[in-house]
Amino acid sequence: MTRAYSIEGACVDIEVVVLGMLENNDFIISDGQTTMVVDPTCDAEAIVAAAGERTIDAIVLTHAHFDHCGAARELRKLTQAPVIASAIDAQIICGEQPIPPDGRPFDTCEVDVRVADGDVIEIGTMPWKVLVTPGHSKGSMCLFLAPQFGNHTDGAPVLISGDTLFEGTIGRTDFVGGSMDDMRKSLKHLAVLPDETCVLPGHGNPTTIGAERRRVFAAYA
Repeated sequence: MTRAYSIEGACVDIEVVVLGMLENNDFIISDGQTTMVVDPTCDAEAIVAAAGERTIDAIVLTHAHFDHCGAARELRKLTQAPVIASAIDAQIICGEQPIPPDGRPFDTCEVDVRVADGDVIEIGTMPWKVLVTPGHSKGSMCLFLAPQFGNHTDGAPVLISGDTLFEGTIGRTDFVGGSMDDMRKSLKHLAVLPDETCVLPGHGNPTTIGAERRRVFAAYA
């Protein structure tokens, strides 16, 4: 069953479509003119329907697991939107490297834009800073947007955290390509972000950096 809701108080418009057996958060994010989709999991048509009359201008994949990119190929076909992923995980997403033996198969998808740590992805008026955060996968990435670049400049900054950071916990590190040592280093990078930052995880409820500073960051320091 599809569940959808909006997140208030951020510097951009954020809608969440919860899809799939693992209840993935598929994010539809807009600056009022340009719209991006994050981690299309399993139902491209449901995502297009949720976007309504808005054109989907970009597809962002936080990492190369089936539940985060399983619908990317179909969504790219339906929308002609470019697919963006880290250069590391793009190799699995597009089929240049095999899916790890403990991973579930998915339809591989061309990656149009491959990014590295520190890059800035310009999507409409939104300059998202790339933070490559290995730990859950080798090429997991987060994206950060400062509030002055959103269409609600009085709103909070935004962090798309994929399966790196959740409400009260972190992503699993026991998959092939995972590493607890890498995860600890990645969390240190995220811990410097402002407390008011709205965190958009791949599963579960949105949270803030401030809330996770008291829970997650303290536990894994």
